[in-house]
Amino acid sequence: MCLGIPGRLTGIEEQDGLRVGTVDFGGVRKQVCLAYTPQAGVGDYVIVHVGFAISVVDATEAQRTLAVLRAMGDVLEQELGP
Repeated sequence: MCLGIPGRLTGIEEQDGLRVGTVDFGGVRKQVCLAYTPQAGVGDYVIVHVGFAISVVDATEAQRTLAVLRAMGDVLEQELGP
């Protein structure tokens, strides 16, 4: 299954000319490409799909989506991997 998972952007930097960020998914942190979300800033919630932040969402929507995903069992763990 491939899902877009919401997470909070905790840091931004540039790597090899690309804007990348660290996104916190409830304790699991991953590096993601921010090329599709140039407006995203630290503290914003972004939807991440296959390593790319594809949209910015408000905190309420992000929390609601995370609650639904958590209710589905181990879906978050499967999507985020090790």
